[in-house]
Amino acid sequence: MRILSGIQPTGYLHYGNYFGAVRNWVRLQNDPANETFYFIADLHALTSNQAGYKSEVQVYIENMVVDLLASGIDPDNSVLFLQSDVPEHSELFVILSMLSPVSWLERNPTYKEKMEEIKGKDLDNLGFLGYPVLQTADIALYEATHVPVGKDQIPHLEISREIIRRFNTTYETEALIEPQPLLSEVPKLNGLDGRKMSKSYNNAIYLIDDPDTVRKKIMSMVTDVKRPKKSDPGHPDECLLFPYYAVFCQDQERIEDVRRRCMAAELGCVEDKKQMAELIIDYFADFHRKRQEILAKKNMVFDVLAEGAKKARAVARQTMEKVRQAMGMDTLRRYS
Repeated sequence: MRILSGIQPTGYLHYGNYFGAVRNWVRLQNDPANETFYFIADLHALTSNQAGYKSEVQVYIENMVVDLLASGIDPDNSVLFLQSDVPEHSELFVILSMLSPVSWLERNPTYKEKMEEIKGKDLDNLGFLGYPVLQTADIALYEATHVPVGKDQIPHLEISREIIRRFNTTYETEALIEPQPLLSEVPKLNGLDGRKMSKSYNNAIYLIDDPDTVRKKIMSMVTDVKRPKKSDPGHPDECLLFPYYAVFCQDQERIEDVRRRCMAAELGCVEDKKQMAELIIDYFADFHRKRQEILAKKNMVFDVLAEGAKKARAVARQTMEKVRQAMGMDTLRRYS
């Protein structure tokens, strides 16, 4: 399989990003049957943070590369690159936008959801409406056969498949490949307030957070609203913290013991949060050690992105040659 996936540099990577995408990227990369292309989608980030690109987005990009490398993404096994370093993304986006009905984009299930979620940002722009077209260009450019998605993201991929199908039909070609969804199980990891973990909600724990910050954030969680006193029986299945055990604790007996003690009022929420914070800190200890090693290597981030862009462009150029030939746009070659 040739696999492609990307992530927007709209903030620092948080635990939701790690367990929802990055950990799976590493697993897919380490399968010798796969070719993996992973990119930082900075063009997509422009839809909601135009003014901040020169300052904060650049910081997010650099930190994201460090976090991905520390998480196990290997530039020797995966092509890791910055979207804007490959101009063919923009070229194919323009071509595909001419074939993409506005009605298809307006029915995108997350269009209105994002408008509601990201308040205070200017999303009333053509780029935000047309981001599924750019997403299609991202995928098609590398002839990706599979895209890792959760069940809720399948409709997004179907829009890409429809756009690619329309291109191939219009120009009577098979130049672009229709990608298939690669469903992955994503562990449930809510934010500190119980909602989906998100930078926009200010409820995230970030990969860069040091142990003291992790402890402070975990201790701030409201865990069991039905348990005002420690002497009251707990409700682990309604507690915001308890699902974290399934992610950070591999000892099923310990998890069941926490459940039993909570329900028997033997384990208080404060003690529970303290032990969870230590579980999290232990879980990411190796990550933080690798992160410091990477930061100590001067220019490593830029070297990785430069090499990734070189590899990505080699593939992207070949795809654009096929696209131009299918459309009859390879005029300079015919004139030469």
